[in-house]
Amino acid sequence: QVQLVESGGGLVQPGGSLILSCAASGRTFSSNAMGWFRQAPGKEREFVAAISSRGGSTYYADSVKGRFTISRDNAKNTVNLQMNSLKPDDKAVYYCTAAGGPYAGYRPKDYAYWGQGTQVTVSS
Repeated sequence: QVQLVESGGGLVQPGGSLILSCAASGRTFSSNAMGWFRQAPGKEREFVAAISSRGGSTYYADSVKGRFTISRDNAKNTVNLQMNSLKPDDKAVYYCTAAGGPYAGYRPKDYAYWGQGTQVTVSS
């Protein structure tokens, strides 16, 4: 019902910035909370950020708070993740995800649809 495609990943130096974008399709997009998770090889998938269906509420993992900003444009069916002050620990595959309702938090099981992911590498 909802399809998600991430883009914008790449290589950036520590302290640099990168913006990820997620293009969504499906008539239910505007009613779904959206989130970003990340996963490094050998590690569990980790919550990064979430935004409510109308964009009025945002939630961030402590590890990215103050550095990352999640936003959405329901008219364009897109959600972005602006990443600033990137650290080597931010290196991971980043996944865009849509929840089953208008609000969602850190639990992966709250999210029903997942994109294929985009690689973010932070290295000198």
